[in-house]
Amino acid sequence: MISPGGFESNMYLVNRELLIDAGTGLHPKILVRELHELGIFFEDIKRIVLTHAHFDHAGGVHLFKAAKVGIHKDDAEIIEKGDNSGSMANMFSASLKKKPVDFMLDDGDLIKSGDLKLKVIHTPGHTKGSICFYDEKNKILFSGDTVFSEGFGRIDFPGGSSNEMRDSLERLSKLDVNMILPGHGAPVWGSGNETIKRLLM
Repeated sequence: MISPGGFESNMYLVNRELLIDAGTGLHPKILVRELHELGIFFEDIKRIVLTHAHFDHAGGVHLFKAAKVGIHKDDAEIIEKGDNSGSMANMFSASLKKKPVDFMLDDGDLIKSGDLKLKVIHTPGHTKGSICFYDEKNKILFSGDTVFSEGFGRIDFPGGSSNEMRDSLERLSKLDVNMILPGHGAPVWGSGNETIKRLLM
């Protein structure tokens, strides 16, 4: 877990070559330092998968020149067009750089890295194309902005929906989840299922 702080999203490095989310890209020196402490350079990252297209998760993809970028098909246009409104980049007084999407993700897809398999789960509510990544073997959910330790992502942004968020949480509540690794804030250790179900009360 790489957590630069502030409004940056958490980033998760998997097997030294796959990155889940990429932060804003506004603080590259901090990110360089964090990666170098792990013995990783930007060019070592070969793939980035984004939980959604908001700037605090996707703005940093341009820093990783060697990486192929994947995102759910419903959020892909925001990245490809550099949509400052759809990405909420304007909230950061920033601009989202256009970036071709190398592979579109859809519900049920599998992302493999070494012996790890992450299942793509489409969880709209925060954005139309929000997704989580589920490691069934280890009972780990990379939840993006769908689930936090004490709540869920905002539903009042463009593409947000309270009904879709509730449906997504209902779906996640049926998974066997021990650990939640969210897009912001602290991880949830050992009580993933209880955390998700509590949000539905």
